[in-house]
Amino acid sequence: MMTVKEVSDLSGVSIRSLHHYDKIGLLPATEVTAAGYRLYDDKALERLQMILLFKELQFPLKDIKEILDDPNFDRSKALEQQIKLLQLRKEHLENLIDLATGIKMIGVGKLNKFGFEAFDTRKIDEYAEQAKESWGKTDAWKEYEQKSAGRSREEEIILGERMMAIFAEFGQVMDRAPESEEAQSLVKKLQNYITENFYTCTDEILESLGLMYAGGGDMTANIDKMGGEGTAVFANEAIEAYILSKT
Repeated sequence: MMTVKEVSDLSGVSIRSLHHYDKIGLLPATEVTAAGYRLYDDKALERLQMILLFKELQFPLKDIKEILDDPNFDRSKALEQQIKLLQLRKEHLENLIDLATGIKMIGVGKLNKFGFEAFDTRKIDEYAEQAKESWGKTDAWKEYEQKSAGRSREEEIILGERMMAIFAEFGQVMDRAPESEEAQSLVKKLQNYITENFYTCTDEILESLGLMYAGGGDMTANIDKMGGEGTAVFANEAIEAYILSKT
């Protein structure tokens, strides 16, 4: 058995996230001691690995729970897809390294237009999309498919930019408390925007998204770029306050 801190140290998942996974039933603790400490066995660690694999495919936590709880879940298939995705990303990184090395040696002016192929991630994106489609049978994913059907790439980009503009607004009110009227109004605005354009953003999904926003990586960096450093964490705190006010 491992404690929540030991699991956090091993996996890189924060203690706060592990507590949240337990709370929503995504990764229940195997045992809770009389003192209230969560303990996890090997089976729970295997489930955590699957959770992290599906997060790489950008599934919401709610959808991951439905997939893993499905009695027909095929663990081998999920691992095969993840291996393929990682191989594609490895190939992409190797191409970028080769390009950078070429620029260093002969200069950017000597490279032809084919040097830009190293930046092309379409193969990765297409495979990730195919993998998601093979698992995407949840209600939220079906709703997203319906709402996005017929939208052009340009329209998708505009929708993304408008959503990021909401985070820019979060950045403008960071001097206020997450529980403030201004911050709470933006949480509701964000929730409504996601529901209108992507899928029904329930409070449960919204809470999961908040953790993802503040969880580090490119998403956190992009949000902070729009609203200033700390915007992603502030947005998550505002979402948590919003959820708490409704319980």
